[in-house]
Amino acid sequence: MQLFKQQTNPDHKTLVAELYTRYAPAIMMYIRRQVLSQEDAEDILLEVFTVALESKVLGQLNEYKRKGWLWSVAHNKVMDYHRRAKHRTHTNLEDVVEDLLEDEMDAPEFIALRNEAHAQVRERLLSLSEVQQEVVRLRFAHGLRSPEIATLVNKSEAAVRVMLSRALNSLRGIYNMDGEETHDGR
Repeated sequence: MQLFKQQTNPDHKTLVAELYTRYAPAIMMYIRRQVLSQEDAEDILLEVFTVALESKVLGQLNEYKRKGWLWSVAHNKVMDYHRRAKHRTHTNLEDVVEDLLEDEMDAPEFIALRNEAHAQVRERLLSLSEVQQEVVRLRFAHGLRSPEIATLVNKSEAAVRVMLSRALNSLRGIYNMDGEETHDGR
């Protein structure tokens, strides 16, 4: 903050305040057209008038030259911004919203909740009979259809469908007893 202490002349501060009142809106519009964000434009405008506060020659210029000096400082600050921006990458939040939502599902708390729901399903599967467990496992873990399952468990296709339906209804009933959980485990 030593820079501000160098220029303690109250007349100079008043001059810069008057210049700000007179030229800041127009300079802001110029800067805003040159940069990506409102926040960056405001930062550049602040830099322009900080330089004006620190300037020792501004008070010695006539009104026409002060205006030109301010505009040239604004132009130079915009150019500095663009030089720095070449080394930065900008990404709009709107462009990454989907990625953020997808990444949210990989967050530790979601993984923990998902693992807990899976553990509850495994625990509830154990409440089914051995044959029902086998039919559910073959259908959902291995992706087999009723005719294939029927062959493996030596039952008719109709019996497998009934067994599968009863097992799922039983699981739904057990799972819905908690009341707070939904069908998909969230």
